[in-house]
Amino acid sequence: MRNRLRRSHSLINRLQREPPTPAGLFIKFRGFFYALTYLCPVNLLSAENIAYTAGDKKLFTSLNFGLSRGDRVGLIGVNGTGKSTFLKVLAGKIPPDSGKVSVRKDCTVGYLGQNPELDPALSVFDNVFNNSNPLTDLIRQYEAHVAHPGDSVDYLNELDRLNNEMMVQDAWSYEARIKEIISRLGIAPFMEQSVGSLSGGQKKRVALAKILAEEPEILILDEPTNHLDIETVEWLQNLITSRFDTILIVTHDRYFLDAVSNQIAELERGDLYKYQGNYAYFLEKKQERKENAKVEMERARNLYRKELEWMRRMPKARGTKSKSRISAFDDLKEKISGPPIDDKITLEIKDRRQGGKILEARGIGKSIDTKLLIGHFRHHFQKGEKVGIVGQNGCGKTTLLRLLTGQIKPDKGDIVTGENTVIGYYSQEEDLPQTEMGKRLIDVVTEIAPNIELADKSIVSASQFLNRFLFPPQDQYKTVDKLSGGERKRLQLLRILIQNPNFLILDEPTNDLDIETLNVLEEFLETFGGSVIIVSHDRYFLDRLAQHLFVFEGGGEIRDFPGNYTDYREWLDERKQVVKKEAAKIEKTATKVAVETKSKRSYKEQRELELTEKAMEDGEARKIAIHDLLSTTTDHQTITDLALELEELDKNLEALMLKWIELSEK
Repeated sequence: MRNRLRRSHSLINRLQREPPTPAGLFIKFRGFFYALTYLCPVNLLSAENIAYTAGDKKLFTSLNFGLSRGDRVGLIGVNGTGKSTFLKVLAGKIPPDSGKVSVRKDCTVGYLGQNPELDPALSVFDNVFNNSNPLTDLIRQYEAHVAHPGDSVDYLNELDRLNNEMMVQDAWSYEARIKEIISRLGIAPFMEQSVGSLSGGQKKRVALAKILAEEPEILILDEPTNHLDIETVEWLQNLITSRFDTILIVTHDRYFLDAVSNQIAELERGDLYKYQGNYAYFLEKKQERKENAKVEMERARNLYRKELEWMRRMPKARGTKSKSRISAFDDLKEKISGPPIDDKITLEIKDRRQGGKILEARGIGKSIDTKLLIGHFRHHFQKGEKVGIVGQNGCGKTTLLRLLTGQIKPDKGDIVTGENTVIGYYSQEEDLPQTEMGKRLIDVVTEIAPNIELADKSIVSASQFLNRFLFPPQDQYKTVDKLSGGERKRLQLLRILIQNPNFLILDEPTNDLDIETLNVLEEFLETFGGSVIIVSHDRYFLDRLAQHLFVFEGGGEIRDFPGNYTDYREWLDERKQVVKKEAAKIEKTATKVAVETKSKRSYKEQRELELTEKAMEDGEARKIAIHDLLSTTTDHQTITDLALELEELDKNLEALMLKWIELSEK
């Protein structure tokens, strides 16, 4: 839609400078029509009274939701409330138990789920280009036609038709956009591999490339920033804000959420609350809603006490009015017995003392498959130190963590761990083995610690500790495989904390955790007395916690940067400005030298130099033209003539180059 609008505006501007024609008037009218439909709100997707139950848990019972053109909605909510299920229902991937989802005719919807829907037997290339964008078929036809050149009239006519169609549909720009997507998402090296051979993170990036290549009118994305490095997250953020008008997105990245959304929708206890504005505005309004809810709850409790007294005083002779009052009393009782308004995860563990020596890396190095990831890394970790690690995917961040935790050995150097250091390692991958997926949640925790000592020295049971992590008693007897991805990550974090570590190593802890849990985790880590290492692509998370950064710069180099991620970005920008100024200075000096040199030559010599440069430019242009002709012609005589001309041209250019060197040195 946006592309059509741009083209229409361009045509209108041109027609305003030219005499009107019937075709021109039609195009002008069409441009105004596109602009009008773009600016006016149009409902593209609507959901009416939809309900869904997962197992024995009602996620939502009567939700209404709509997306109009230009709506950019960020969906948030605690893990397990049904965010991913809600997106699947809206995208038509699963039907609701009741209710209806409608999509405007001819409106395309692109959906990225947490578990990508790809054909494992096909290559990455075929999966990415197997999309609903009509330009993809046009590009395929053109490339297939060019791949089998001919000189018949039919072949040339078809080539001309396809070339004109590519220009009219602006397919060349589309092809360039797809190449950029493939490159920036880091999937170019394995385009010919089958999807079935890829890791989970690679599959997610392939699925994201496929959705972006479709350029749908509605973009529905479930945690699109997972498995991306920070630079790619920033690129994706800019791409979505510049190229897509209507989106519904679930993300834990608060900077990303603020940048791409103009509305926030919160799914809470089966209800949907919508807020006009970004995430910061949502936090303000949600607090107001909670305060109002507290007041309403207090009123309900006061009324309940009065009605309870009436129920006890009047057990007999109840007429119609009494029956309705009894029914209202039952509703009131259900309302005040619901979950507390301020229920949120509670992170409390007993502090474990650290010794004088905590952890030291002594000149360690590591290569994997001949690729140098860590050249010479040396660091002595201190008590209470909080370090962030950033770098592109595949640069060695996780390898460093595995070295520090002793999972793998360095090629050189060594790791020295203090006697009192207890490491808690939160990995990117699922920490529970497949054999434990069938166990009950309460059993998984009890096997580690049936009782847990908290920071205030009090002792709580495994069940009480689970409740603090938002696993209520009714959920504690579920098997682990019934939990959502985010709930399993929350369980993984719980299992680490109950072992009372004093050195936390967190590898992408923000993946699949909801924003509320991240806020609580940040508060906990800020006051945590031990040492912390964090690998994360969440810029907000790093800004809030990191005292300094280990920046992987490639080739085994690791920079120790004093500051958080925003400080690092500002430093990079300043460096770029310095380099830019230096380049401009060098260019200015070179120009000055050239002018001075030029002034020392005679008029005849200067004129000869200019003619030589012109002849060289013409010769290079002719070489390009000859190469183009050689790639398209099949006539043997023509090929022979062009080859002879090319040989003679190379000789002339070599002579011109020698002459130019001689003249330029004068």
